[in-house]
Amino acid sequence: MRRALDLAADAAAAGEVPVGAVITDGETIIAEASNAMRGSLDPTAHAEVVAIRAAALALGQPRLDGCTLWVTLEPCAMCAAAASLARLASIRFAAEDPKGGGVIHGARIFAQSTCHHRPDVFGGIGEAEAAQLLRRFFGARR
Repeated sequence: MRRALDLAADAAAAGEVPVGAVITDGETIIAEASNAMRGSLDPTAHAEVVAIRAAALALGQPRLDGCTLWVTLEPCAMCAAAASLARLASIRFAAEDPKGGGVIHGARIFAQSTCHHRPDVFGGIGEAEAAQLLRRFFGARR
């Protein structure tokens, strides 16, 4: 999670919403990314989606069986669905997102009967630091 938090801080410095994501296979980092929606003019360029795409390319396959997604904010519905389609084994996130989350809030993608793959999910890792990054980022824009 430390690397994901550093990526989130880098995103904030670049004017992006401070979210960082890392995908690991055991102890090995396969891919990493931060939010890139503004810089790429791509509304789907959430850190999780960018990292999933990079991990699939790095492994040469669309399924990330056995891999873990570490992300600084609870994934939204789009990112949760992408994680399911990628067949990630687990998701570890820092801060909950009551407004836009799609895992334990909102759409609760993995609780839907139409969800074909449900990764193991655990939140709260590095929550205080991730929440502070987000508060600082949005507070400066209000």
